[in-house]
Amino acid sequence: MKIFYAIQATGNGHIARAIELMPYLQQYGEVDIFLSGSNSNLEFDLPVNYRSNGVSLFYGNRGGLDYWKMLKAFNPISIFNEARKLPVENYDVVINDFESITSLACKLKKVASINFGHQASFQSMKSPRPAKKDFAGELVLKKYATANTYVGLHFKQYDDFIFSPVIKNEILKAEATDKGHITVYLSHYADHFVAKYLKQLRDCKFEVFSKNLKETMIDRNITFIPVNNKAFNESMIHCHGIITGAGFETPAEALYLKKKLICLPIKGQYEQLCNAAALKEFDVPVITSIDDTFIYQVKAWLNGPAPKPLILNNPTYDVVQHVIETARKLQPKNKTVRRMYDKNELTVLQ
Repeated sequence: MKIFYAIQATGNGHIARAIELMPYLQQYGEVDIFLSGSNSNLEFDLPVNYRSNGVSLFYGNRGGLDYWKMLKAFNPISIFNEARKLPVENYDVVINDFESITSLACKLKKVASINFGHQASFQSMKSPRPAKKDFAGELVLKKYATANTYVGLHFKQYDDFIFSPVIKNEILKAEATDKGHITVYLSHYADHFVAKYLKQLRDCKFEVFSKNLKETMIDRNITFIPVNNKAFNESMIHCHGIITGAGFETPAEALYLKKKLICLPIKGQYEQLCNAAALKEFDVPVITSIDDTFIYQVKAWLNGPAPKPLILNNPTYDVVQHVIETARKLQPKNKTVRRMYDKNELTVLQ
């Protein structure tokens, strides 16, 4: 079986999940990856056969999106041409982790696909939303990467097609300890801006993961560490608590490890506001921005109770098996005869 796996590389969560899923997917056949996006900071070893700058989100320095940078990078003509070139018709199974070019390619070539990942869970209105819904945000979640069918991941099983998060094996096998430090990953804030406030919490030690640094650096009570999957896992396994955005993978792992967790959603990022609404069900505090009240909110959080733990109802093997079985049901909709090709001749999108 030939499997096409499209991964959205906006941020690190999708790639981290792909790294964990690859050994499972490869049991079912040959997997080729399409990586779309230009602002991931995570090093990885994946069989990337196709690559594109795609449609990426860029962040400013004060917790929000950089709309001007996003607009400059958006090229609809290039996206359409890349979709036409993308050979999704050569594969038995097309798995799409919230990637728009693959979605368009499948529509143009009438190839069936499955949308698998956290964003797929928002096809159900049973997945938590903020009190104030956003029409544009809902449109993006539901229409940005459409597919023939969906398999979602979320903190809870809110609907019958939604499964438990995919937790990294290193986290699953870990013996969590508390060495006292606070792990911080806030990619939507500048390092110096975060440090300005963390330094005021002199009694706390912080390990801040930075997308800008190449080497570890210590400044008073803060150790700045370049973004690295292994180092981040170690820091999180042995931390007292975690300060991060309202993404999906990191909060899920923090809750699984039964760590204290506080989240700062990216401003203007509707999906993170939805995640924040879900995290409140686990008694996770949510901070809207870093300002003069930040240090008092962090102190209150440190003195408060731990959140409710995440319960994994679906092992990764079972989730992948369900995805493959669901994708197989789509095969009759795809062409039964596919052009044989030499991997050395695969198109690399720019």
